Amino acid sequence: MVSLILRPWLPADAEPIAAAANNPKVAANLRNVFPSPYALADAEWFVGDCIAQGETRQLMRAIVIDGKAAGSISVSVKDDVYEKSAELGYWLAEEHWGRGVMTEAVRQLCREAFDRFDLLRIYAEPFADNLGSRRVLEKTGFTCEGIMRNGIYKNGRVRSYCMYALLREELE
Repeated sequence: MVSLILRPWLPADAEPIAAAANNPKVAANLRNVFPSPYALADAEWFVGDCIAQGETRQLMRAIVIDGKAAGSISVSVKDDVYEKSAELGYWLAEEHWGRGVMTEAVRQLCREAFDRFDLLRIYAEPFADNLGSRRVLEKTGFTCEGIMRNGIYKNGRVRSYCMYALLREELE
């Protein structure tokens, strides 16, 4: 497995993130709010927003490999009746796929989120056909609670997505 560091975002991360994120294969499995193509201005806005938001109700981390930001991972605490839940989201530069990076990043950030916030569960909603992301969640102890059939519309296609969750007591 590749050695990684999860750390808060720095302005200098914008350039490597723009290069890594400007990949249709990365954007294909993310929500439409993730631009494609992904320009330097998009990365500068994203990094600046992560820094400005702070960590009162979320953890936004750069995934750093060999000293360079290569992806993003976050846990965002929800509100209202969902205040004991948080959503996990992530993406990684294609060159690092299949090397155990995201599995380790998910494990580390979920542990930190459960330590930091009064959470009962962390959930993620990967697209049903994104087998790599689903495998990452399963390897880190998440359970697939269901498939939302025809639940999303992305790039002109109706697709399904899954609901995965990790409960505090299930953390490895």
